[in-house]
Amino acid sequence: MVITGEAKVLRIYISNTDKAEHTSLYEAIAFKAKSFGMAGVTVYKGVMGYGASLELHSDKFWEITDKIPVVVEIIDQSEKIDQFSETILPWINSLPKGCLITSQKIDVILSKQGKKR
Repeated sequence: MVITGEAKVLRIYISNTDKAEHTSLYEAIAFKAKSFGMAGVTVYKGVMGYGASLELHSDKFWEITDKIPVVVEIIDQSEKIDQFSETILPWINSLPKGCLITSQKIDVILSKQGKKR
């Protein structure tokens, strides 16, 4: 789906160990975004980070479960981002640990669809 002009970016800051419906939360969000018809989603694996708990997580420190920060970024029209946010909020609210969700208006300069093989 190609979008141009004013849009919105949704960023969800979570951990790679967060779960939803017995799968990684970041995967669940990405698949839900695809089924919701969102224009695009990217999942970023963080190298290091901390949040409200001030506990630093890094892929340098050895832990039994390599807990590292993950950012899920979704770009689409403002109305669709708002609707999608409401859809995933139950998953986010059920997390026992902290997380952060942000959104901001953006201007899409170019959205070019690639050729399918």
